[in-house]
Amino acid sequence: MKKVIAIDGPAGAGKSTLAKRVAQRLGYIYIDTGAMYRSVAWKVLQTFGSDNFTDEDIAAAAYNLTVALTYENGSQRIAVDGVDVSEAIRTPAVTSVVSRVAAIGQVREKMVDLQKKMAADGGVIMDGRDIASKVLPNADVKIFLTASIEERANRRYKELREKGFAVDLTKLQEEIAARDKADSEREESPLVQVPEAILLDTTNMNLNEAEAAIVKLVE
Repeated sequence: MKKVIAIDGPAGAGKSTLAKRVAQRLGYIYIDTGAMYRSVAWKVLQTFGSDNFTDEDIAAAAYNLTVALTYENGSQRIAVDGVDVSEAIRTPAVTSVVSRVAAIGQVREKMVDLQKKMAADGGVIMDGRDIASKVLPNADVKIFLTASIEERANRRYKELREKGFAVDLTKLQEEIAARDKADSEREESPLVQVPEAILLDTTNMNLNEAEAAIVKLVE
């Protein structure tokens, strides 16, 4: 019987990358909750501009939003209202506002409802900030994935540089630290490690080692 796997952790810990790899290895469905919140953030920016919006605007943008996850040639694609935003949601502009968007109660209610429906039949792996505590409290396997701020910033720096973005490593470290604080202190579904979750620190692990560690925990 295939299990339901919940992976929580801070920004840049490698949750999405590892969840995708583990899903492919085990034949599970990967549900990228971070991409779903990024999709809302992208919609907000498209609708209201870089910073000219209120919390009410964010809730309104999410209300009638349609988010679709599909797989094409082994990779996940995400569409917002029928528009493919798979690359657009990974820009620094979206990253800069996604924590604020994800903190809005109406946004989280809509996304959590969608995520629970996606996981209803089992055989899924889902990552985010509140998966074990809020979205999938009855998950068979719960993992809290983390790494040092320095290592997470280095990973993000390399990723953005490879995509052609001009970024500053020190600023990335500051942004990740600020996002950790915002995610952990927000009133609505904060980032927490539930007592039953297994802590996995990947600071000194490569992708293959981290993937093997997660697969071992699942099996």
